[in-house]
Amino acid sequence: MESLTVAVATDDGKSLINRHFGDAEYYYIYRLTPDSFELIKKIENTTEEERQHADPVKAKGVTGMLKEENVQVAVSKVFGPNIKRIRKYFVCVTAPGQTMEDALSKLPDHFQELAAQLEAGESRGIVKLERE
Repeated sequence: MESLTVAVATDDGKSLINRHFGDAEYYYIYRLTPDSFELIKKIENTTEEERQHADPVKAKGVTGMLKEENVQVAVSKVFGPNIKRIRKYFVCVTAPGQTMEDALSKLPDHFQELAAQLEAGESRGIVKLERE
């Protein structure tokens, strides 16, 4: 695998959101290689608001939108209860207390781990990027 497509949850393009992954205003889509990351595009989160906590309709909307962009990895400070649904399609990466730039700069070092988790299918784990 030469590259992975990564979605980063943000409202402002600088900070990871302090809410659940599916609540982001935008997703910045990156191409990740073992050596670098490159912004491909920014997409607006057009999914409907949750009707209930852990709304499966909301999870389906977010995953569908990101699958259209061929996303394989999802990055956020935190994920909500819908992580069990999101993990079926994406490798989930948590980066607590970090900026987008901090998290993105660590991803190339985790490329092989991310690729292995992707291959694990629905049994994939969660990758946690530690603060330095």
